[in-house]
Amino acid sequence: MAATAPQFWQRRGWRAIALRPLSLLFALLSAVRRLAYRCGLLARRSAPVPVVVVGNIAVGGSGKTPVVIWLAAQLQAQGFRPGIISRGHGGQVAQARCVVADDTADAVGDEPLLMARRTGCPVAVGRDRPAAAQVLCQQHHEVDVIISDDGLQHYALARTAEIVVIDERVLGNRWLLPAGPLREGIARAAQADLVLAHGPVSAGLTAQLGRVAQAPMTLVGAQFERIGQPGERVDASHFAGRAVHAVAGIGRPQRFFDQLAAMGLTVIPHAFPDHHVFVPADLAFGPGEAILMTEKDAVKCAAFAPDETWVFPVRASIPDAALQPLLETLSRHGRQAA
Repeated sequence: MAATAPQFWQRRGWRAIALRPLSLLFALLSAVRRLAYRCGLLARRSAPVPVVVVGNIAVGGSGKTPVVIWLAAQLQAQGFRPGIISRGHGGQVAQARCVVADDTADAVGDEPLLMARRTGCPVAVGRDRPAAAQVLCQQHHEVDVIISDDGLQHYALARTAEIVVIDERVLGNRWLLPAGPLREGIARAAQADLVLAHGPVSAGLTAQLGRVAQAPMTLVGAQFERIGQPGERVDASHFAGRAVHAVAGIGRPQRFFDQLAAMGLTVIPHAFPDHHVFVPADLAFGPGEAILMTEKDAVKCAAFAPDETWVFPVRASIPDAALQPLLETLSRHGRQAA
């Protein structure tokens, strides 16, 4: 569960029960809204090329951004030329535009900047996702498939395929907002083209997902890079015998802390809200003390982080076969790998 998520989302206690009527109203309004798009009462706008949405059904970090980076690499290996669109959480972009080389996280958001650097793909940001898709294709004619980072519930953008990332640990009491953490019910995930399970999945959830294609995913990493100097790398043994300050402004900071602890590190955790805007004081621990942080946070801290700050890059480990349902869907829509 996200660090800022209410604790009562974890169970069906009296607070959740008190909010249950609002949860049912939320479910009704969501269903009506989606039906309006399906029936054409609300307009869906299509991009010039196929769109693959990577999203989730719950509030909080589930691992979407690493999946987008994985998918971009997989599609490139198949001969596609993907582009990426994102809302740009934490950025100041009002109108849809493409990310450029000298952009900062303050301008376009931390995740779009990270995805642009990690994938080499063109990235467009904007609250209006159809507009972001149009700008992306207008400025990058080579793009033949768009990956939408998040946006499962943004039905104004027509999509060719959907990937839903599920971490059962963030599903809480399985109720919709505001009584629980769900944006949509689990049945919605069962309608996707592919479900990626981040972490263990119970037999009950597997049964609820039905026949939808499913694959496991984990986030893996082994080395740390000195911030601003990615060529300088060390492994966990570099920090043996001393405590490290672990800084995380992500959806689920505890996952990061646990991953470091599992590597044998003595961790002093510092959790911040997702998309936190860091300032030098946030990293002012002590002279020479080691600081470890995620890539997402590092793109915001590179300008002022102390020299003994290290970044822990991770990648999504997903079976290659998981890509097949998407390739089949793209093939049916006239897009073949080169």
